[in-house]
Amino acid sequence: MPGSVVGKSLNLGYPGSVSRSQDAIISSRVVKTTDTTNISFGDPAVLNSDNTYSKFGASSTAATFAGIAVREVKQSTDYLSPQGFYAPGQPCDVLSRGSITITCNVGTPTAGGAVYIRTIVNAAIPAGIVGGFEAAADSTNTVQITNAKWTTGKMDANRTAEVTILSRINP
Repeated sequence: MPGSVVGKSLNLGYPGSVSRSQDAIISSRVVKTTDTTNISFGDPAVLNSDNTYSKFGASSTAATFAGIAVREVKQSTDYLSPQGFYAPGQPCDVLSRGSITITCNVGTPTAGGAVYIRTIVNAAIPAGIVGGFEAAADSTNTVQITNAKWTTGKMDANRTAEVTILSRINP
């Protein structure tokens, strides 16, 4: 039947979009001014000892995980960039509890399944990027975020999926 939408599946959204707002806790802190890496919407963030955020990277651990950078309406300073980000020195909003859409680079999420973040590049898994979310463990190359679970197990063609952060590790 022309024009019918039965059986069609829409994209799940954009990385960094809060997907279920009733349980969302979002905190704002400045991105560490000495950082050289932006925190893009949907990226995992860590809380530094000086009360700033940084992008989750190679030396980050599950204990330093603060949450996920939230997509917000903000004035663009780079009109050629397709994705928004928080630059060093800018205030950054991070979801520390609740549900949010992110990009799953490796693996297929399952509802209630474990969430991992890559800390070391593995040439055998080219889609894995340091600081990227994954649905499959890769030995010591990924860390499990024990307070987060895949929400529905659905993933769209853009590899966007939903994650729920169950509890706050860092306030």
